[in-house]
Amino acid sequence: MRCPYCRNPDSRVTDSREVDEGQVIRRRRSCQECGRRFTTVEEATLAVIKRSGVTEPFSRAKVVNGVRRACQGRPVDEDALALLAQQVEDAVRATGTAEIPADEVGLAILGPLRELDEVAYLRFASVYQSFSSIEDFEQAIASLRDAHGHLATAPAGHDQQRT
Repeated sequence: MRCPYCRNPDSRVTDSREVDEGQVIRRRRSCQECGRRFTTVEEATLAVIKRSGVTEPFSRAKVVNGVRRACQGRPVDEDALALLAQQVEDAVRATGTAEIPADEVGLAILGPLRELDEVAYLRFASVYQSFSSIEDFEQAIASLRDAHGHLATAPAGHDQQRT
């Protein structure tokens, strides 16, 4: 590592510490030439390959902003959105690849969003998965009902008749 003071290319690591659950490493260094100390921060980069082919750094803020639109008017607070973005980043990093297609980021959002708020999930899924008909919505709603063990599609407030 080049010394920021004298530009000497040789420095010695005197201390290393993990930060942010091991995602970042802070290293305290000492220059072999001038003896001054400095700190470096190492972070594994994660890039997203957009549909256009352009690559950009993964951004939790972009995840939060996209999900926030789906959650508009829903009882979801900023802390829940931040936690969801963290879960998405963890899932994406767990793939072990440095570059991930944008559609895989979208898929990583769907699971945690479904757990957070089903209406927001339907909104997000309808855009992300390009719902083009009422049948697409019906299929997604049926999937949600199956996940909850609902057997009937009776409107809320109506009791089912048992036979």
